[in-house]
Amino acid sequence: MTIDLDTIGLDQGGHLIIGRVLNQMHEGERVRITGSDPHLELHLRVWARSRGHKAEGRWLIKGNVEKSRWNDAIRTSTEEPESSADATWGLSARGSLMETGGPPLVGHDLDEKIGLWADIAPRLYAQAVSAQWDPNEAIDWTLPTHPDHEVEDAVIQLMTYLIENEQAALLVPAKFIGRIHPHYREILQLLAIQIADEARHIEVFTRRARISGRPLGRSGVAGRASLQTLLEEPDYSLASLLLSVLGEGTFLNLLSFIQRHAPDAITARICELARRDEARHVTFGLAHLEYRVQQEPSLRTRMFSAVEQRHESLRSTSGLSGDVFDALVILAAGEWTPSAVRSGWSLVQELQKEMDEGRRRRLTRLGFSGNEAAHLSSLHTRNFM
Repeated sequence: MTIDLDTIGLDQGGHLIIGRVLNQMHEGERVRITGSDPHLELHLRVWARSRGHKAEGRWLIKGNVEKSRWNDAIRTSTEEPESSADATWGLSARGSLMETGGPPLVGHDLDEKIGLWADIAPRLYAQAVSAQWDPNEAIDWTLPTHPDHEVEDAVIQLMTYLIENEQAALLVPAKFIGRIHPHYREILQLLAIQIADEARHIEVFTRRARISGRPLGRSGVAGRASLQTLLEEPDYSLASLLLSVLGEGTFLNLLSFIQRHAPDAITARICELARRDEARHVTFGLAHLEYRVQQEPSLRTRMFSAVEQRHESLRSTSGLSGDVFDALVILAAGEWTPSAVRSGWSLVQELQKEMDEGRRRRLTRLGFSGNEAAHLSSLHTRNFM
């Protein structure tokens, strides 16, 4: 057998032609290399040795070193991720043939499927990609706001509160994303979009707060302390419970309330858009916990303890800021008559009942009894998130 390289040298791509033929040969078979490149024999000898073959002048004998190099290679499933991922797999694509011996990933300790997965993740990611929206196109920022400065101040206070909470909702997944093994790419992708969602929410809430040129509202210590406990939770699944299932789940009711009673179209629109994103976050968090609880029922005990411990750590705080509560009443009232204010106050009370009922439903889906769900819901932070 002969391979004619013509004028091409091995340093000009000739090795590809040789390699293609060798792939069809058996170990020990010979092939003669011809060509006019003056360095052909020298380059052939060096190339053959580096690939585990043998060169005798212009004769090349196929060796077995290249084959043995891949004897211990690993190929993971393309569709379903493995139950655990090895650090030595590194950044290899799932389903690729991985040569062993590479440098291990450092710091990616979230490497067990049970601790991360949700069967709905691939489909939810596809939905999230198609549901992305541009604040400049989705919202008409030229629409007027409410002419009453006190009503506008109430909106600004709520936007200030929402910004604060959305910053926590961004930082929590951001804290975990760098610890997740890339073998579970669907989870990484979904969390990355979730972070992008929260960044966009912060943008639109900030733009709404500043649109009238008035200063932002107040940020209470109790609210920040409540959010800090979310950042301090080291367990991914428990953080999903506290943030997505309880916190963002509660925020679905809050955003609907603000949208329904918004004094202007801009406020209503941004709450509508943000709520769509948050509903997806809640769905993902709940799906992950359902997946894990099915395989590890004892997780419920840890979830129960996490809610109780958070409640204990916040026992000395005042809970929801009075400024935020009053702003909600003003929005719901719509005017300053005593009867309207009384009605607004009652509507906020009803909102809190709806929040409680929503938390109970989601906790029941995770396998808690009615009494357990009611107890855990009652312990959820009064700061809503």
